[in-house]
Parts: sequence; structure tokens; C-alpha cells
Amino acid sequence: MIYMNLAHLSGREKDFINEAFDTNWVVPLGPNVNGFEADLEAYMNETNANVTESQNLNKKRVVALSSGTAAVHLGLLDIGVQAGDEVLCQSLTFCASVNPAIYLGAKPILIDSEPDTYNMNPALLEKAILDRIRITGRKPKAIVLVHLYGMPAKVDEIMVIAARHKIPVMEDAAEALGSTFDGQLCGTFGQYGVWSFNGNKMITTSGGGALICPNIESKKNAIFYATQAKEPIPYYQNKNIGFNYRLSNICAGIGRGQMTVLKEHIAHHRMLHDIYTHLFEGVEGITVHSAHNKRFNPNYWLTTILIDPSVKIFINGKESLVRSIKSEGGQPNDNVEQLRIYLEQNGIESRALWKPLHCMPAYSKYPAYIDGVSESLFKRGLCLPSGPHVSIDDAKTIVRLIKEVLR
Repeated sequence: MIYMNLAHLSGREKDFINEAFDTNWVVPLGPNVNGFEADLEAYMNETNANVTESQNLNKKRVVALSSGTAAVHLGLLDIGVQAGDEVLCQSLTFCASVNPAIYLGAKPILIDSEPDTYNMNPALLEKAILDRIRITGRKPKAIVLVHLYGMPAKVDEIMVIAARHKIPVMEDAAEALGSTFDGQLCGTFGQYGVWSFNGNKMITTSGGGALICPNIESKKNAIFYATQAKEPIPYYQNKNIGFNYRLSNICAGIGRGQMTVLKEHIAHHRMLHDIYTHLFEGVEGITVHSAHNKRFNPNYWLTTILIDPSVKIFINGKESLVRSIKSEGGQPNDNVEQLRIYLEQNGIESRALWKPLHCMPAYSKYPAYIDGVSESLFKRGLCLPSGPHVSIDDAKTIVRLIKEVLR
């Protein structure tokens, strides 16, 4: 099976894990957690080294946590999101970008995408802000901006809008570790940023994430809430409600080993995207999603393609009659599902793009500012294998199989 994005180990992970066992550091604290945070901060500072110092990027700090979802939750908590607030969120994303706002009792306001990056549409964002102020008499409390599939959003436009209305930005870069916009690392533009180290991400800690904080004081506050908000006294007492969100020392050891191959992984994902782009060149009905100008430097966590609705799938000379499973809020076009099943039958994993949240029953009750872009992308899009274990020959096989059945 050629999987979408199977974890790839450096070989160094066992060294850090064995050290944790040998020293009995097997709890959600310890040298590996501290070392992993230091490694991430060093990478962040190295990548942002050529960005102007006026943005105070050198003050940013990283907290290692149990998941990217936990990081979004803690960031929104520190921003001050409370029950009854409204939080502006991207509709075309995984639900983990939005759920933490609901955990806090806030109401997500869903914003559609623009076609260049698939990310939050700045014009609709501005419209939503003005409309919510008119309807509720107060502005939304935060913006959750996502860099989907590793493609940077239109950060410059969105940050200008956020600054104009004085709304803090929580930057969900779970899929965008290593992606940059104008040379600056995604996750470091907003007041808070998030990376994910789930098993299918650019690097993994088995399961885990990180919160990028604006300064050391905010990092200390995040650690306080991530460790059950216990007061610093010699017995257990709480003035605040906390969470069990700290990353374990064992998982952090995996992360330290993974940091030794991070740059290699990013380079491989980008190389595969270039291979797919070259092999699909001139194929009618297939569009590979790519950066639309040089300010955007994605990590291409997943290479995605759009399939024109007019494309037909012919298997063994006969048109495939497979139909998408009907679901509330819509489903991919039949040709996308036919192609996914055909690839699966040939040992290749693929999947549709994220389904927009405003199309899902769980989120359909929330206000949404939509112009149809995200629904169109969902219906036409397919994610292709892009991980470190996917070889150039694998990519050639995948493209050959797709070409063979297209009409």
C-alpha cells in the first residue's frame, strides 16, 4: 500500500526514548520535553532570522502539548475567549480548528475560502466582522486562521484586517510546519500559533502539538493551564480550571529524533509536488494546487489536485458507475469518488479534500459567510500520497494509473 503520509523515523528516536527509560523520566515532564521545545524554538529562530526584528519574533516561545487541538484551546483561552463570544473561523478545515472555541462556550462564525490558497477569504472576513458588529453590537473575540495542506494563507491581507479591528489572530499551522510567507514561518504571524505532530504530519511525536507563544510570560501561563492550573504551593489547590495537556517525555523523545530529519522531510514533500506537477502537465481536467506567486513557500504537506466535473472515469474500457455515498450537506463529485476507489483497489491511499464545516450537521447552526468556493473545492478535490515514504517511482505509478482511466 502506498499511504498518504506514513511516519518516517530518523533512527535517533530510540536514543532519546531509551534515555528517558534509563533515567525513569516517563511522565509529562522531563529533559526531552525541554529539549524538544528548545529544538523547535531554534528552528523557528533560524527560519525567521532574515525577518525584521521589529516584529519581536525573537521573543516567541514554544510549549509542547498533547495535541494541536490542545494548543488551539490554550491559545484561545489566553486570548480571553469566553462563553458568549464569537470567533471567526475558516470553514474549509479539519474540525479541530473550530472545536476549541465551542469548548469555551463561544460561537464559531464560519468564513469561506478564496481559490488561490484554499484558505480564509480576506474580503469575506472583513464583511463578517462588520456584520457581526452590526448584529451583536460588539466585535468578534478572535480569528482562527488556517494554512491548509501547508499552503500559507494570504497572511498580509488578513493581518491588516485583524489589526484594523484590533482582533487577535490564532494561527493554525498544524499542517504547515516549515511553510513560509515572505520568508516568515507560518505560525509566527498571529498572537498565537499552532503546530501538530500527529502521526501523519511533517514530523510526529506519535500524537502531540505545540503552542507558539508571543513571549516567555505567555509560555509560563500556557504551561500553568496545561498542567491542571495547580497553584505553586506545597499542596494541591486550584483557583482556576486547568487541563492535562502536557506532552509526555517519551513522546517528546520521538520529537527530538524527528527534528533531525525535519528539513529532509520538507524537501521531500516539495520535491514530490514538483514531480506531480510535471507529470500532470498538459493533462486536461487535472489541476495541481500550487503557490500562485513566490511570496508563498508551502511545505506541500499534501499535494492536492482538482478534477474537472466533466472528466469521466473509464475502467477496462467501460465508464465506472460508482456513485459517492450520499451525506447531509453534500459529497464529492462521483468522478472523484470513482478515482479514489480505483486507486485504493491498486494499493494507493487518497482522500477527498476537507468537507467545509458549514456543510456538516454539527456546525450547520452557526453563522456562515459563504460564496461557494469551499464547497466547489470539496466536490472536485483529491489528496495524493505525499509523505517521506512515497518515492518518485510511486508518484509516477500514481499519475500513470490516473491518466489511464481519465476521459
